[in-house]
This record gives sequence, C-alpha cells and structure tokens, in this order.
Amino acid sequence: MLSILRRVALIGAASLVPLAAATFPAPIYAKWAEDYHAETGHQMNYQAIGSGGGIKQIKVRTVDFGATDDPLNARQLERGGLVQFPAIIGGVVLVVNIGTQPGELVLSGPVVAAIFKGDIQKWNDERIAGLNPGVSLPDAPITVVYRSDSSGTTAVFTGYCSAVDPAFEKAVGDGKTVNWPTGIGGKGNAGVAANVTKLKNSIGYVEYAYAKQNQMAHVAMVNAAGKTVQPSAESFAAAADGADWTSEPGFGISLNNQGADGAWPITAASFILVHEKPEDAARVAEALRFFSWAFDAGDKAALALDYVPLPDSTVSQVRDSWKRVVDADGKPLIP
Repeated sequence: MLSILRRVALIGAASLVPLAAATFPAPIYAKWAEDYHAETGHQMNYQAIGSGGGIKQIKVRTVDFGATDDPLNARQLERGGLVQFPAIIGGVVLVVNIGTQPGELVLSGPVVAAIFKGDIQKWNDERIAGLNPGVSLPDAPITVVYRSDSSGTTAVFTGYCSAVDPAFEKAVGDGKTVNWPTGIGGKGNAGVAANVTKLKNSIGYVEYAYAKQNQMAHVAMVNAAGKTVQPSAESFAAAADGADWTSEPGFGISLNNQGADGAWPITAASFILVHEKPEDAARVAEALRFFSWAFDAGDKAALALDYVPLPDSTVSQVRDSWKRVVDADGKPLIP
C-alpha cells in the first residue's frame, strides 16, 4: 500500500496546498480531484516523487500533507507532530505476462513468497503447477518485477510475504525498500505495470486499479481461509470488515492476510499525514475540506475504480481526529 509519493496542489481562490501522495491511491485521488474541481472550482495537480522522499518532506514541512500506504507508528507520529488518518482502502495484486487470462492463474502466499525470494525460478515448477491443473504453464524462467523506489506498496506486499513465510523477511526484508535477490525494478505502480506488460514470462505487484485499467492478467490468490479469491471491491471490503481502526495510533492497522472466507489477502488502506500545528493553517484547512468532501461524495467514484470507501463509523472517527489539527491560537481548523 504506501507507494510513490506525489506533490499535490489544491488550488482555490487564494490557496495552494502542496501534498506528497502515494501512487497506490492515485487513480481515485485523481478522480476525486476531477469531481471536486467540477463542483467547487478547486483543482488538484500532482507529480510522482517517491513515497520515502514524500514522508521526509512532510516531516520537514516542505509539503502540507503526505500520503502513505505504510502507516507511521506512534513514536514516529509523536516525534513528527503528525496526525494520521485513512482515506481509502484498496488491494495489491500480482500481475503476470504468461498468456493467461485475468484471474486464471492461481497462486498461494507461500508460492508468491518463494517466487520473489528466488526459490521458485521457473513457471512450470511443481508448486505452481499443483495449484493450476489444466493451465498451460511455460517451461521458462520467471522474471520478477519489483518497485525500484521507496514504496508503500512494497511495504504492504513484503509485509504479506513475511506473514505467510517467516523466512522471507530474513531473506528479502519487510518495508518500503528491501534487498530483492532477483528481478528488475520499475518506478511506481505505473513502472512495474509497464515492465510486466513488455516482458514475457514476468510477474510483478501493483495496486489493482493499475491492473484493471491496463487490462493486465492478474492472479487469483488462496487466502488465509484456504479459499481461492479474486481481487474486487467486495474482497477488499471483506478484509476490512470488522477492523478495529482505533487499536493502533493514527489508525495504523494492517489489513493483510485476514481470515474471512472472502477476504483478499493483500489489502491495505492509504493514509494521510498532516501536522498537528501547520505553518499555513488556511491551506491545510482547505485540504481537510477536500477529504471531507470525498468522504461525503466520493464513494461512487471509489467503487467504480474498485476501491473501498471507509465505513461511516470510521469516517466519524477520522473527523474526530481532525480536532488535533489546530491554528496558532490552538483552535481546530475544522470545527
């Protein structure tokens, strides 16, 4: 889930709000921005810069907002004087270029982990073949494609692989940047998608909207309940169903590898970061109004792109957390 960061500007009558944002939610943020501009006249523009750099920028106040799919922990939030809240839920999927149809190839978590740590090197390996009777698998080496930049999507994906295969974390790592033992890199979700599209016999991981919009062959997954599931708004919602968002500071919970029958196993939220005491209160207040509008009016657009809107109860908790974002006089920016 945290992926490439973007520099975003919300342009109002007299406001310019820089925002470093992740590529994981970029398709829905772009759609929300389009709809918000049509309704209010305020416009959002952004440029990818990489998520690791984006978090650094929000900490040093180069930007007013940051976005990440890899939530900061309590100590990081406290040290940075930051408020963190989720904005949208989505899923990370595996995409392949081996001539299969979308959803035809089935993989399990341990098999995915073995591929990305280099233990499974050919497509007709018996561990892949055993999950895919009747599917024609090439007798060819697997080309792994990974994120070359500091990426929340990588953090979500490697967190999942480490959960299903404890040896993965030691061999590869768990976080926004890791030591991949095999494969080639691509910058951002778009870069991974482009490389998988052009490289025969390749596999990579991207946010689902990128796979769907580019008509790529995604992989079905065996989840924690032992069920074979396809990525969809419904399977992402099943992973988030019943989540206790307040169990971690800044709502920073993991939705990976949930036990519900219909849950997509690699699911995450995209989080927004803002300073508790911003230097430009007017710009930050305007940006909070954008997210408030998205919570009220953006559900239809989110579902159309196979994202999952936050539950109403969580939206209420998020809005309550905004009371901590205050102006120079200590008054909340959003009453």
